[in-house]
Amino acid sequence: MINTYQTSMALPQVPPPVPPRLGRSQPVLIPAPLTSPGHSRPLLRFLVCVVMLHLFLSVGGFLYLYYNEIQISRAAYSSPQARAGFPPVGKQDTTYRVLARMVVKKSPSPQKAGYFEWNIEHSIHKKINYFEKSWLTILEPGDYFVYSRVTFSKGHATIPLASLVKLRKSQSEKETDVMKAYCSLSNGMDSLNPHMCTATQQDVITLEKGNQLSLWVDDLSLVDYDMTATSFGMYKV
Repeated sequence: MINTYQTSMALPQVPPPVPPRLGRSQPVLIPAPLTSPGHSRPLLRFLVCVVMLHLFLSVGGFLYLYYNEIQISRAAYSSPQARAGFPPVGKQDTTYRVLARMVVKKSPSPQKAGYFEWNIEHSIHKKINYFEKSWLTILEPGDYFVYSRVTFSKGHATIPLASLVKLRKSQSEKETDVMKAYCSLSNGMDSLNPHMCTATQQDVITLEKGNQLSLWVDDLSLVDYDMTATSFGMYKV
């Protein structure tokens, strides 16, 4: 009897299991997968490459356009005509639609002072009309680059060697001087043409429809009428 009592006293007292209560949801924990650091590196590298490529193309395009503009400007104004104040005729014909490059002709009996007459056969004019042999009429308003070149083969004792570009608002208006240039003959023998000089002028003038321009000198008999020596022109900028 004694042994049986001791054995029963040695066993632990375990409470019965408690059944789950109805109506209460038990949370279910799902472990989230761990993101590997090496998995996002290729995507990051791709984005960096795209941004760098876009930046490189933008900078390269800007440098190309800037260099190309410089080369065009140098080519347009590196010729002897450009250095003398005249844009290349070929570039005018292909680039500017509104333009005029007029060659002057020598009259059979030139007066002392007066306007040059245009040699229409050797002149170029697009969307600019000529009027009364000596005037050019503007058809499209805007800013025009106007230039002239007058070469004198003789001097004069009392009057300066000057060329003037004259403007009148319309056919009935009085003309005004808008450009003027002078030159003087060299008395030395150190140049190729010691008895010639050239007066050049250029400017940007705002013109309205119907305005007229012409070229005038004090003495027409002193001028060299070669088409490469004396001319007048303009183009719309």
